[in-house]
Amino acid sequence: MGSIRTHGQTGALFFDFRVEGARCREYTTLPDTAANKKKMEKVMKMIEADITAGIFDYRKYFPASKNAARFDAVPAVSVAVPITAPDTPPVAPTPLFKDFAETWYLEKEVEWRKSHRITIRRELDSLISRFGEMAVGQITKADVLAYRAELGKVTARGKETKLSAARINKMLNPLRQILNEAADRFNFPTPYQNIKQLRIKRTDVDPFSLEEVKSILSTVREDFRDYFTVRFFTGMRTGEVDGLKWKYIDFERRLILVRETVVLGDEEYTKTDGSQRDIQMSQLVFDALKRQHAATGKHSDFVFCNRLHKPLDHKNVTNRVWYPLLRHLGLKKRRPYQCRHTAATLWLAAGEAPEWIARQLGHTTTEMLFRVYSRYVPNLTRRDGSAFERLITQSIADTPLPVNPVEETRHV
Repeated sequence: MGSIRTHGQTGALFFDFRVEGARCREYTTLPDTAANKKKMEKVMKMIEADITAGIFDYRKYFPASKNAARFDAVPAVSVAVPITAPDTPPVAPTPLFKDFAETWYLEKEVEWRKSHRITIRRELDSLISRFGEMAVGQITKADVLAYRAELGKVTARGKETKLSAARINKMLNPLRQILNEAADRFNFPTPYQNIKQLRIKRTDVDPFSLEEVKSILSTVREDFRDYFTVRFFTGMRTGEVDGLKWKYIDFERRLILVRETVVLGDEEYTKTDGSQRDIQMSQLVFDALKRQHAATGKHSDFVFCNRLHKPLDHKNVTNRVWYPLLRHLGLKKRRPYQCRHTAATLWLAAGEAPEWIARQLGHTTTEMLFRVYSRYVPNLTRRDGSAFERLITQSIADTPLPVNPVEETRHV
């Protein structure tokens, strides 16, 4: 009689059964949970049924097991001929998930930035602990869905809430890519077919108002005032402003040339090709960069740097300067990235052309601009028909209609 047992050291479940009088143990990496036990008990019943009927095929259940060779030459008590379609090809053996996953990572890492490599490596280690000992061709859709369900019950690190849908999708993305690539290489149906990503709730941007910006810039530490001035009025991403070098500052033409970024302390190419752009300096930004040049221009290649003349550590700035400042001012806690959203909404408020704003932000089209900032467009750029109405009326009517001061104030 076979059983499902728990390994004393690892806490993982394993099969314990006998074949032809020989005791066999097959270990898994599944943690000792009720759901995992129930799933393994179903498999155990199938194994016992095959052993009783004399048709047990060790490799069918454990294709990569070292024990399988012991029973390859053992004749079955009775022979059952499976009925299959004549044109159905036999399933070729496939490598273990842990082996193929490592191969996939080595082949793909050259395409990724350092930050992405670190993220994928972390997710990959979790996947290997879950699927490592399974052959990639033996992983089923049910296995993937069961793992996704398990993730849905996990508490997020440092929080009291469960993992978000976005986090679960992010953890499953490498699994999807690995299984799809394995299915393509070894010619088996991918188990990821028709598995959709979890629906993610849309999150609105939360920019600062102009009054809040003024309050922040008048209160922030003097050595960071120019830094946040540039962030608020250029819309640069964190890595872009932290990686900004003096050689990319053109004071004569009043341009900031975005050509590089800093990620985890490493200088890298910008996020996308479209992120390569020239940002026009406003007078505030021009003055801020002039002051900054006097402070760091002779000491560092970087516009904004630490005392060692190296790029700023964004986590250090966020935790030691930004968040304490917001608490001091009684403002809602928001990531520094909201400075970028603030720049976009202020440009919209000023009535700047959407195509120009998109170029300043590094977007190749205006699609994202209207999608992300749609609720700011009608009121802040007068896209409610009143400007058109005033133009037509004043151009065609014999006597131009007076402008309602209340209406005019509403649009400012």
